[in-house]
Amino acid sequence: MSEHPVLFKGYLIAGCWTRSRAASQLKGVPGKGYGAGARRKGVEVTDSERASNARAAAGPLAGLRIVEVSTYVAAPLGGMTLAQLGAEVIRVDPLGGAPDTRRWPLAPSGTSLYWSGLNKGKRSVVVDFRSERGQDLVAGLVERSGPDGGILLTNAVGRPWLDHESMRRRRPDLISLQVRGHRDGRAAIDYTVNAAVGFPLVTGPREQAGPVNHVLPAFDVACGLYSALGLLAAERTRRATGQGQQVSIALQDVALALAGNLGFLAEAEVNGERRARDGNYLYGAFGRDFTTGDGRHVMVVPLTTRHWRELLEVTGLTGVMAEVEKALGADFSTDDDRFRFREVIAGLLQRWFDDRELVEVERVLGGTSLPWSRYREFADVVGPGRSELLANPMVEEIDQPGVGRHLAPGSPLAFAGSEATVARAPVLGEHTEQVLRDVLALEPAEIAGLRHDGVIEG
Repeated sequence: MSEHPVLFKGYLIAGCWTRSRAASQLKGVPGKGYGAGARRKGVEVTDSERASNARAAAGPLAGLRIVEVSTYVAAPLGGMTLAQLGAEVIRVDPLGGAPDTRRWPLAPSGTSLYWSGLNKGKRSVVVDFRSERGQDLVAGLVERSGPDGGILLTNAVGRPWLDHESMRRRRPDLISLQVRGHRDGRAAIDYTVNAAVGFPLVTGPREQAGPVNHVLPAFDVACGLYSALGLLAAERTRRATGQGQQVSIALQDVALALAGNLGFLAEAEVNGERRARDGNYLYGAFGRDFTTGDGRHVMVVPLTTRHWRELLEVTGLTGVMAEVEKALGADFSTDDDRFRFREVIAGLLQRWFDDRELVEVERVLGGTSLPWSRYREFADVVGPGRSELLANPMVEEIDQPGVGRHLAPGSPLAFAGSEATVARAPVLGEHTEQVLRDVLALEPAEIAGLRHDGVIEG
């Protein structure tokens, strides 16, 4: 792979930006108004998009500018997390786009649904990373990103022009956050760090012999959220001290941190135990999937004593379970014994589910405080469950170029008094001219020259 070989080659270049200062910076430069409408090859900014962008600009991170050079999951998710909280995020890609611009799943048009999903609310700039002029444009975006700007997130290997020391010579108060695979710079992606810390060997049914990978890139997701947090922490420190920061985060360290913080590693070290696979049972308490009479599946987790009592009441098993407790010398009011005798409990409960179709199970469990859910495919979530999604203020229908109209989530963080908004992802290079004009104060003739020479696209 060329420009961004692996996931951890994704970076954010971020900077703070105060709009009043931005206006004073650009004062007197013709056509340099902040927030000019974006157009690229016929891509029009609609009234609804302008309204959505305006609502985003009023978010809690309004005034923060991030310049992001990234690919795949962790760094793009970190940038989008900040964008959805009101920050202005400029994603810079190499000519033709980074590898993730073509990553599956794809829309019928060939547009990457993956890329569109992880870059919502950003502005897109495309420059030639191989040329000195292109490199200087990227460095300029960091240097000129406002009096409170100059935050760089990068993991570039073999790109000295993007490293902390090179950028700090142009911006002494630089903040850099670098996403790596391993601390020493070796390559790693979610699947490899997952394999390295042990989760695939405790995942899956008991009879499974080999490893089972989970589909969700959990460590990428955590790494992206940690990255956003790291940028905000470094920016807060600089506000207090005036000093920049060099921050790094390794995907392998994220996996180790999660495995350690959740007790998996201590269990092995302190107790000397090898956690065994246990299918869909909840570890340390009682919870499991059950099959209904019509072949559907539900997950039920009576997490508290109240939940346990409710489950026995609605299934009519209170008396039977008391007799079983007595016979076993157990106390099912405790997590310990419910877990220890989970197979006995599950067998009794399964009989109840066997005699009922999903509709009745949903009606009965829906009248309790129990944590439970039927299993759904993604198609069920956006098909039969569409009305439920539309009732959620986090979700809106957006019109994504190359994809069409579809439901998309915004930030799951809900701030009192703030209206949620979901902005679409940009078209690759959609904002190149606008950003070079607004941030670097380039004249139209200069931008035209850069495009003619193949230094920029868009």
